[in-house]
Amino acid sequence: MIGTTTLADYLVKAGERLPEEADRVLEALVTEGDMNKEDLSLLSRVKRAVLDHVIMQLYALGLVEVSTEGKSKICSLTKLGQEYISLMEEKKAG
Repeated sequence: MIGTTTLADYLVKAGERLPEEADRVLEALVTEGDMNKEDLSLLSRVKRAVLDHVIMQLYALGLVEVSTEGKSKICSLTKLGQEYISLMEEKKAG
């Protein structure tokens, strides 16, 4: 039997399973906006090989979008990603 879970509860549980690097990536996207993977790697202090895995996890959850501009992959926060950030900030606040 499938129980009912709210989206907020789902996001909180999913967030608990994300690696700590995911928080730094999301924080960089919030403060700096859309950017390519190279800049994102530098600003979030996440190794490029690890960043690719983290971005795929965040993409699968719908928190980030990845688009192509020339040869660069541009990462951006989605509306759901913004909601997730707000939810996590509320949870930390108490």
